Amino acid sequence: MIAPLVLLALFVGAWELYTRVSNVDAFILPPPHEVAQSLWDDRSLLLSNLSVTAQEVGIGVVLALLVGGLLAFTLHLSPPLRRAAYPLLVSSQAVPFVILAPLLVFWFGFSISAKLAIVVIVCFFPVVVTTLDALAHVDPELLKLMRTLDASRWQTLRMVEAPAALPAALTGAKIAVTVAVIGAVFAEYTGSEKGLGHLLLTSTPQLETARAWAATVVLALFAVALFTALGMAQRVLVPWTRKDRS
Repeated sequence: MIAPLVLLALFVGAWELYTRVSNVDAFILPPPHEVAQSLWDDRSLLLSNLSVTAQEVGIGVVLALLVGGLLAFTLHLSPPLRRAAYPLLVSSQAVPFVILAPLLVFWFGFSISAKLAIVVIVCFFPVVVTTLDALAHVDPELLKLMRTLDASRWQTLRMVEAPAALPAALTGAKIAVTVAVIGAVFAEYTGSEKGLGHLLLTSTPQLETARAWAATVVLALFAVALFTALGMAQRVLVPWTRKDRS
């Protein structure tokens, strides 16, 4: 824990030094002490907007896990469907959101539904890929044992394949929560009245660059908190993957 703090302190120190010796305009790059001042002065504004973004991220990630997990198991159970759909899933990640955003707004309006749809689209792919890969690499000896015991396809899936895929699914979820924050910010760019993305969008034209950077810091801390929480959940849900087990 000390090493990241030391590295962060060095980074902030280098940032502060650069803003002093380079004479860069604070509108372009505010020094860290101004960002810290904004974090304190605008704390109520930042927290109220964080609650909006956190709701979008939280619900969106849960939906992405459900959609991604269900899709992964469906494709695993149907190899022909997997061969047909997998390339389409990969290509879907290349579609720019500037193309999808107007369509989602047309369908859902400026409600939270459009923002959740964007978060789900951003997040579900890593869940699908990691879960599918884990399901495809289950220990063959375990599958052979289940066939020897005359287990049904559902029993094999429930007792062997699903537990084997859970660590990978949680790894995909850890990736998803970090990109979910980006997805939520972009979703708020498409049209919103609240949220850290909206605050970022409006702060710069108002010459409140330090506030925009403060919002970015809050977003980064939020993403780290989500990633850490999922890491702790992984240690509890799949303890057999812990490297520190005796």
